[in-house]
Amino acid sequence: MASRLPLLGRISKLLKAPPSTPLCSSRHSLALCFLLRKISTPNVSPWTFASPRSFCSGPLNLPQDSQGPAAIDYRSVLSEDEFHRLANSTIHDLQEKLEEYGDVVELDGFDVDYGNEVLTLKLGTLGTYVMNKQTPNRQIWLSSPISGPSRFDWDHNVRAWVYRRTKANLSKLLESELEQLCGKPVNLS
Repeated sequence: MASRLPLLGRISKLLKAPPSTPLCSSRHSLALCFLLRKISTPNVSPWTFASPRSFCSGPLNLPQDSQGPAAIDYRSVLSEDEFHRLANSTIHDLQEKLEEYGDVVELDGFDVDYGNEVLTLKLGTLGTYVMNKQTPNRQIWLSSPISGPSRFDWDHNVRAWVYRRTKANLSKLLESELEQLCGKPVNLS
């Protein structure tokens, strides 16, 4: 810490120097001199020197009364009891059908496990699927070795769990991916 104090003192003096003071000498790099001159220039925003890789490249120009997207109250979408009934029914139905599918494909390392409200489908060297309920969001979350993470919401119109981003149906997505991985079709609907 003591070795840093002289350096911090010199930097502090350079930053306090008036704009007319020559800040550059043979001891300073050009980049440091440029930065020190710009910092000591009055009425210059510190954001002027932000990296071009920064997360925001300029003002958002939102109307003053804009408050951004409204939060979704998932309790109004499905009651908690209805969510649990639908999600449990879906997960238990998938568990039964996946266990039957495991007898058909005869894949080394194929295993279906359900515990602590998490359904896990292991496909040996092909990867692992994990499915669980997210009660606060009223969603079923799926982690897939092919498509990655997905969050499925109950769609009253189609009476199925649907991923809003891609409009994928949970059962249809699993059917497609399992056939692709294991080479045999499966009916999970």
